Amino acid sequence: NMRRGELMKGRPERERFYRNTFLLGGNIVKKALEGVRVLDFTQVLAGPFCTMNLADFGAEVIKIEKPGVGDGSRIFGPFKNGQSGYYTLVNRGKKGIAIDLKKGKDLIYDMVKSCDIVVENFKPGVMKKLGFSYEDLKQINPKIIYCSISGFGQDSPMRDLPAYDIVAQGMSGMMSITGYPDTPPARVGASLGDVSAGLYAVTGILLALYNRERTGEGQYVDVALLDSVFAFVETNVVRHTIGGIHPTRVGARHPLSAPFDIYMCKDTYVIIAVASDHHFAKLCEMIGQPDLIKDPKFDSDPHRSANDVELKAILEKFFSNYTAAEAMKMMQDNSIPCGPLCTVDEACENPSILARKMLVEIDQPGMGKVKITGNPMKLSETPADPCHPAPAVGQDNETVLRDIFGYSDEQITKWKEEKVL
Repeated sequence: NMRRGELMKGRPERERFYRNTFLLGGNIVKKALEGVRVLDFTQVLAGPFCTMNLADFGAEVIKIEKPGVGDGSRIFGPFKNGQSGYYTLVNRGKKGIAIDLKKGKDLIYDMVKSCDIVVENFKPGVMKKLGFSYEDLKQINPKIIYCSISGFGQDSPMRDLPAYDIVAQGMSGMMSITGYPDTPPARVGASLGDVSAGLYAVTGILLALYNRERTGEGQYVDVALLDSVFAFVETNVVRHTIGGIHPTRVGARHPLSAPFDIYMCKDTYVIIAVASDHHFAKLCEMIGQPDLIKDPKFDSDPHRSANDVELKAILEKFFSNYTAAEAMKMMQDNSIPCGPLCTVDEACENPSILARKMLVEIDQPGMGKVKITGNPMKLSETPADPCHPAPAVGQDNETVLRDIFGYSDEQITKWKEEKVL
């Protein structure tokens, strides 16, 4: 302790470093984002998903909620003992304070002085009306990195329109290519707009943080749900802009490769993903039809894709004699890319998912021990730590304001009486 005190004496940067490290086996181990403080105004999914990832890697995320009501996702199921599993998943590892944004303006301004990042996902213009826009806050802290997540972006001609995930999926073209040709367009089975925007927000924030390390300057990060899903439409965009094609729904298959689809076996479906002549030749040999690779209809990936219906019939006739497990064993023995078609509950039992800690258990106050999704980013030296509970509304008012920002108990009590907290 004496040595630590000497190292820190008069050196705030050292104090910050040591405050946010811990000892493991005699070595100092530092989390990737330790010492980074985030003021989190977000709610529901896109924003909280972003700040959840920051918290997983050690950032000190201070989640601000509306007193009494809290994050809008608290009313979404599934519920256990009256608490939302939805909210718990994307708000793990954060500290929670409840502040009236109108009455607590000066308090928030003061907090911003010692924060590194601000994240918000209100409709464009809301933060400006409250006095918390990037222009407002950078006057207080020029090094602040400020990220806004919205439906269409801050400078979009549609910026004032409300938007949810399904709106972004529909407008991006994603829904038009999801489903089968003879069925209506379908929403992707998860909130792709929110999650993709949350991931791009994380990326933008980390890029801005890295740039600040080099230049000392903060900046504004503007992420839109529509932009994010449009980027996920990937090669379908260039199929149109370069290839002149009108992409549409093709079911579970890949629009450019074959066999690249789900195929019915004796009992259930198996997934086959062949995108090379080499793998297709091995598949032809496996099913006892080696000459198929020489057939003009199947001798190249574009030809196989154009004749996918006929090729699928040939393969399903062969696989009808085998269970999906037997079919996968044959293909795996021949190094042909394949896999089972799993339900969500089956995926939760996948040995790879379990081995890589993609299901983790947390002890959530009021709920007890619950399993939630882990973090897919595996860092060897500074791994994610997603095994922390989500805060109750205003849970950390006293500890955050007293221990982090240095306010007295008397001042905190006064703010409570004035309904600021």
